[in-house]
Amino acid sequence: MKLTRNEARHKRKRRIRKKISGTPERPRLVVFRSNKYIYAQIVDDENQETKAASSSLSLARDKTLTKETARLVGQDIAQKARQNGLESVVFDRNGYVYTGRIKALADSAREEGLKF
Repeated sequence: MKLTRNEARHKRKRRIRKKISGTPERPRLVVFRSNKYIYAQIVDDENQETKAASSSLSLARDKTLTKETARLVGQDIAQKARQNGLESVVFDRNGYVYTGRIKALADSAREEGLKF
């Protein structure tokens, strides 16, 4: 039986999460993409707390999800990370393919000085 697109993503996500974990020194940058919005948060898995969060829901003026909107979220999450004293993170693409909006978010976070 063929997996649906979302089931396949969850399968990839479980496989990735076996290897990736956030520590207090190097937390995990998690990305979630819906049809309308894109969300990013920085999570410390050992202490089970969210250090910073950003989304296109609060940043974008128009409610369309584009690469430019993803870039805005990447810049915002990098700025919030630096305000919290974080310089390097582990990138968790959450089972999504590393192209398009996910790549745009990651590249803009790197440009703002976040290391991963």
